[in-house]
Amino acid sequence: MMPTDDLAEVLRAAGLQVTAQRVAVMRAVGTRPHSTAADVVEQVRGEISAISRQAVYDALGTLADKGIIRRIQPAGSPARYEDRVGDNHHHLICRVCGKTLDVGCATGEAPCLGVDHAHGFEIDEAEVIYWGTCPACIAAR
Repeated sequence: MMPTDDLAEVLRAAGLQVTAQRVAVMRAVGTRPHSTAADVVEQVRGEISAISRQAVYDALGTLADKGIIRRIQPAGSPARYEDRVGDNHHHLICRVCGKTLDVGCATGEAPCLGVDHAHGFEIDEAEVIYWGTCPACIAAR
């Protein structure tokens, strides 16, 4: 996890005002990648007890919009947040327990996957989520 001064510099570089709420949210996401917003609220409230759920949600939205954190939205699951940005990684999610792991690019150069017809789009990113069952859940069957 980056020191607070480094987190503040990341915010400034993105043109954002440095606030205790934003720094706490960045620290929470960095400490527990793939956390839901509810997880982040809980963790931030441990650091800043008098913070509203809406303030955390607003900070998550702003940080994701600026590319400081990444929001992933698996189908049928709440959005999750991570601070691993700037690369083209994907995710592996256990259908039983929800464990989420980072996995490398599917194949080749970004965007990793091709489509049979791009309909005139210039594709620059592919977001892939692999679903399955983790080893712990398999062993528990």
